[in-house]
Amino acid sequence: MKRCFFKPAHILLIIAITAFAAAAQDKAKQLDEMVQAYFDMGQFHGSALVAENGKVIFKKGYGMADYEWDIPIKPDTKFRLGSITKQFTAALILQLREEGKIDLEKKLSDYLPYYRKDIGEKVTIHQLLNHTSGIPSYTGLPKFFEDVSRNPFGVEDFVKKYCSGDLEFEPGSKFSYNNSGYFLLGAIIEKITGKTYEEMLQEKIFGPVGMNDSGYDHHATIMKRRATGYSKTADGYANSAYLDMSIPYAAGSLYSTVEDLYKWDRALDSEKVLKQESKDLMFKPGMSNYGYGFSIGERKVGNTDRKVKTIGHGGGINGFNTLITRFPESGSLVVLLGNVEGIQKLNDITQGALAVLNGLPYQKPKYSVVETLFKTYEKSGLQAAVTQYRELKKSKPDNYDFSEPQLNSLGYQLLALSKTKDAIEIFKLNVEMFPDSFNAYDSLGEAYFADGDKDLALKNYRKSVEMNPENENGKNAIKRIESGETDVEPSTLQQYVGEYQLAPNFVLTITAENGKLFTQATGQAKVEVAPESEDVFVLRAAGAKITFQKDDSGKVTGLILNQGGRDLPASKIK
Repeated sequence: MKRCFFKPAHILLIIAITAFAAAAQDKAKQLDEMVQAYFDMGQFHGSALVAENGKVIFKKGYGMADYEWDIPIKPDTKFRLGSITKQFTAALILQLREEGKIDLEKKLSDYLPYYRKDIGEKVTIHQLLNHTSGIPSYTGLPKFFEDVSRNPFGVEDFVKKYCSGDLEFEPGSKFSYNNSGYFLLGAIIEKITGKTYEEMLQEKIFGPVGMNDSGYDHHATIMKRRATGYSKTADGYANSAYLDMSIPYAAGSLYSTVEDLYKWDRALDSEKVLKQESKDLMFKPGMSNYGYGFSIGERKVGNTDRKVKTIGHGGGINGFNTLITRFPESGSLVVLLGNVEGIQKLNDITQGALAVLNGLPYQKPKYSVVETLFKTYEKSGLQAAVTQYRELKKSKPDNYDFSEPQLNSLGYQLLALSKTKDAIEIFKLNVEMFPDSFNAYDSLGEAYFADGDKDLALKNYRKSVEMNPENENGKNAIKRIESGETDVEPSTLQQYVGEYQLAPNFVLTITAENGKLFTQATGQAKVEVAPESEDVFVLRAAGAKITFQKDDSGKVTGLILNQGGRDLPASKIK
């Protein structure tokens, strides 16, 4: 019998391969333990994938893609990406540049003739790509999400209505993250090619790369393995507010899976999609270290002083939070797609994954102090919750997350429950704990405004904008307050007084007192609603709007309550 023998070199190769596989398995186990810990603490809910040296070593889903049907999340579950979309839009633009169809230094008006000339002749394609155009971002417009986000739009119509505001600064002079810029880039792609943005994505990127589980999300489309988007509430989860996907468009309307985004990463590591010159442009850091559709930065490795380069982008859209982070020096990748907004610790998980990839211990997640405080608040009231916060911060600083967003989240939970004055006290505590946070002052200003105290609202909004001149929300709030609320005559308010039936055992009682209108739902406290127009009133703390309806004679016959993305009609019964 003829025997086969391995040569020493072959033996060494087999040993090395075996050792590498064992190390990968050990890292995968650590990654699973880490992500599971975040899931168990309610700080991650979604799908995760980690690759090392270009090879996937870990992928897994945590939680439910659909709670109503008990469908678990898997690595092939499809999530809305939010602003991760922007890198695909940028890639299409760079492909057009490679084909000689677009010049990044030419002006917006050169490619979009219907755009207003005074601005279009100043702004370059380069400035749209790297957020230095100065064009106002439509998502920062006052009441945009309240009034517009549910409505479908054609591209040109939307551009003219919401992406054509006056410049906020001279193009190229500063960085300001801008969804309008990427919406305009999508419009330019369609104008140059004569095809839809969706068609170009499929033809130029998804098809060639083999991203068969990625595309432009349409609410009406029946799509297998699509995750439902949720919001975290005090009682658990709720379906997120509806958003018409024509609105995020080329700035945020795509869906994908962690597995497809791994394919995208591998395509970017080759020249399958973009030539090296184009990738050099895409990954070149500009103002605020932003390239084209990607942020370029560094991350510390574990608790060491060593740093590694990162190329990545996050996304946030109704019900979803996402993050893709590439580590180009090692060919590693971390993709996190979540379908519960407001809870995800994506940066912390990415940081932990980087530590594991480098053979270092990861920092274990901490309990959310806001959940502990809310339970105390429900049981014993505001003062007990504030006292507990101070005691925990002193006695257990390493067990709980005491970061600025924690108290901020608690404050907004109380606002949503119409506990406005208690919310103010929580936001004041946050300002005390984080006096250098512009966001803490911004939130306090919002709470004071919800409480009707315009003077203190202005004071805190101005402080926030002084600390961060790029705080568009604060600047818009100041303009809104200084312009004054709509005044409604007492006689007009009086005609709205009565009872409105939303359901057999659920009634809204409307009353008018001292020139103000109040609403009280069955079993709930009476709260003031502020006039937005003569027949539209808003309850900001609860994210609700009431529109009164009249017949042809002007008699009030009912109302529509808009809350949580739903329109609920109610007839006037008394």
